[in-house]
Amino acid sequence: MTVEVSARRRRDIVDALRRGAVPANGLDALAVGLDRFTSTLDEELDRVAGGGSVFKAVRGEYGAGKTFLTRWLGERAKRRGFAVAEVQVSELETLLHRMETVYRRLVEQLTTEQFAPSALRPVLDGWIFALEEDVLAAGTVAETDADGLDRAVGELLERRLADISRSTPGFAAALRGYRAAIASGDQVTAGGLAAWLGGQPHVAATARRAAGVKGDLDHFGALSFLQGLLTVLRDSGHPGLLLVLDEVETLQRVRSDARDKALNALRQLVDDIYAGRFPGLFLLITGTPAFFDGQQGVQRLAPLAQRLATDFGPEPRWDNPRATQLRLPGFTEAALVQLGIRVREIYGSDRVTDVVGDDYLAELARAVAGRLGGQVGVAPRVYLKKLVADIFDRVDQFADWNPREHYALTLRSDELTEVERNAASADDVDLTL
Repeated sequence: MTVEVSARRRRDIVDALRRGAVPANGLDALAVGLDRFTSTLDEELDRVAGGGSVFKAVRGEYGAGKTFLTRWLGERAKRRGFAVAEVQVSELETLLHRMETVYRRLVEQLTTEQFAPSALRPVLDGWIFALEEDVLAAGTVAETDADGLDRAVGELLERRLADISRSTPGFAAALRGYRAAIASGDQVTAGGLAAWLGGQPHVAATARRAAGVKGDLDHFGALSFLQGLLTVLRDSGHPGLLLVLDEVETLQRVRSDARDKALNALRQLVDDIYAGRFPGLFLLITGTPAFFDGQQGVQRLAPLAQRLATDFGPEPRWDNPRATQLRLPGFTEAALVQLGIRVREIYGSDRVTDVVGDDYLAELARAVAGRLGGQVGVAPRVYLKKLVADIFDRVDQFADWNPREHYALTLRSDELTEVERNAASADDVDLTL
């Protein structure tokens, strides 16, 4: 397979792998084993873009590729114009039973194809610009009539905010105040109101008074704010929002009362999505099988377990991609080798291709997996880091260097993640290939 990637993206991908990180973009080039999900997930993105909403759960052990899948899907969503936010569920800071913390992190991590986090201010500015363009396109007001244009935009704003005003008058009031502050050049007030719309606490009283809003966001208000944000995204040219709640299995470590509240909040969120309360939302959660199947996770709340129930057979290749849950069985050695071949193509060095053959890629895959206790699913990050930084770079730079003669695989504890250290043996061992 020939990997079609621009030179700049090649450098970004290789540099990220060299550091042991997931590349920020270009993940299609590394998507090994995700082909069976592509058409279904693309159809679901299209459904969301058409005003629908989707809930999906991804299950897999640590190292199975859950984070990679969510970021790969995020790239595909952004190419369709979606906004994307990845929120790490935390037992201390981002609790599902306090949706205001989830909403706050969502806005902080909000990104689009054009703007890095937080993209809220560009989205709000794009929303105001779109209102003006819609008014001018109607042909009832001349562009030179500043007062008439301002009135017409205000009237259109009220019509667009009618539904939000009924459910969350504070959100609508803050949007009006934000537009007025931008129009008058008051950037301080505009910034304060943008922060309030993003769920930030302790916004200056002067900014809140300017829009006539009070207090800070709470759990129930956060869901209404999410509705408002989806409306603003749609009106500013973004057909949907992909929201990823990553590592929801951390709920298993919180106190039982907080866990029960969080599971019920998740159940309510799923019901709201199925009821069509959040048009334009694609919610994706990730967790371990223990979270979905264990008594300290989803099974603790029967209504949630019923909504997420998915029948998995012994053979993953027959899994239904349209089901509520997607199962990631993790990497095999063959998949690791295929990934190594992809990375070798992306690296783009004729000498590397000549010296580092498929047989060596397979030997290194076996060696890294063996060094990590035979857990192939834990191996991809280390395998790719070693492949690029220790082998490809040296082969490319030194004409007389050959990995079979000059390289011994060594894994140090300080270069491993906690999961990788747990998989590895206590002592460092050199493995000569």
